Amino acid sequence: MRWEYGPSSCLLLVMPLLLLDLDNTLVDRDAAFRTAVVDFLAEHSLPASDLTWVMAIDASGYTARHEVAEALTDRYGGVVPTTTIRALLDTGAADRVVLAPSSRATLAKAQADGCTCVIVTNGRTVQQEAKIRNTGLDQLVQGWVISEGVGHKKPEPEIFQAAAATVSLPLQGAWVIGDSPHADIAGAHTLGLRSVWVTDGRAWTQASYRPTHVADDVASAINHAITASG
Repeated sequence: MRWEYGPSSCLLLVMPLLLLDLDNTLVDRDAAFRTAVVDFLAEHSLPASDLTWVMAIDASGYTARHEVAEALTDRYGGVVPTTTIRALLDTGAADRVVLAPSSRATLAKAQADGCTCVIVTNGRTVQQEAKIRNTGLDQLVQGWVISEGVGHKKPEPEIFQAAAATVSLPLQGAWVIGDSPHADIAGAHTLGLRSVWVTDGRAWTQASYRPTHVADDVASAINHAITASG
């Protein structure tokens, strides 16, 4: 929260800019992809135990798509068409991802309180925008930036700067909220921004930087940012 002079030199209260990660922060991308893989294995009569292998190769989406596609093709190419493997990677998670009611309610509250929420996500534009629109997030945030579209990936400063520019606001005073120590919290640290790390039950292990606050889930993270800015 900050005060700015408006028309007639009146002081106006400006609520903070919230820069929100998408995958495994606003939405449970891993759960959606896991469901897609279970369906994929069952549909093609492949061992259900391969779920662990596929999830490890995917690494929560951090492994490059072409590398995952190559690994799956090497393992299943004699049984599963390449187009089916590509469909799993392109739309498997996007078609199944959901927005938790608590996250939806908290975003609506943030919007009602005057916060500006912008999604900042790494990934491919078509896939990430599908998640945003399929879950209704496009109605709950004021904008989004996707790494493919801006040519920069978190934790690079440029993607956060692009997010602020999307809504014509300065970065100063913004909060970064996300689940990745490297992409989200390190990015905030480099820019001198406040941050909330969504732990999902994990312990913090980085020694060179720390989040401003830790939270169990994104709803708690957003509520903290709003309260701390008040």
